[in-house]
Amino acid sequence: MVITVRLFAGLRERAGRDRVEVELPEGARVSDLLRAMELAPRSCVVAINREYADERAPVRAGDEVALVPPVSGGAGVVRSVRVTGETLDLAALAGAVRDRAAGAVVLFEGVTREVRELDYEAYVEMAEERLRAIGEEVAAEHGLSAVALEHRTGTVPLGEPSVIVAASAPHRGEAFAGARALIDRVKAEAPIWKVEVGPAGERRRVEGTLPG
Repeated sequence: MVITVRLFAGLRERAGRDRVEVELPEGARVSDLLRAMELAPRSCVVAINREYADERAPVRAGDEVALVPPVSGGAGVVRSVRVTGETLDLAALAGAVRDRAAGAVVLFEGVTREVRELDYEAYVEMAEERLRAIGEEVAAEHGLSAVALEHRTGTVPLGEPSVIVAASAPHRGEAFAGARALIDRVKAEAPIWKVEVGPAGERRRVEGTLPG
């Protein structure tokens, strides 16, 4: 089968055209496409039907396929990612995302309320990778200048923040929308779990949903 692949930015400039045709066998996957185009893994991202696809995703005749090079802002757009047992510092995250191109900085704090404390458990290594991916994807989607995402583990007392996300952008609309998208995706996708601890020490695990 012949797949038409759209090219953007530096990939388009190097090829001298905005799309190429690639011949692939039936049942091919993204990894086969990258190999056929002699592209190294992680040198770009493949989008299929306007959704990012991993290397195991199938490529079928009729799919809209595009190669997405590193987005504007690139390295450094995700300024801080941490899953930590230490107290979170709102001012430090605000400072981390300040940028000469940004006219707006928006921060969101998720704070323990109504219970004595929250007890967080995380798959830390995976959670940090997921937070970084969320930051990169949301920054590209909303045109953000910089982002930072940090989440607590362990015991977080009443009134203290358990999660902070920060977004900067040229204008306030993008910054507000980006911050909202960051926290919504962190809550839905990061492998982090919590238990509520009541005034008498009673514990209740907060039920969640499966990611993705």
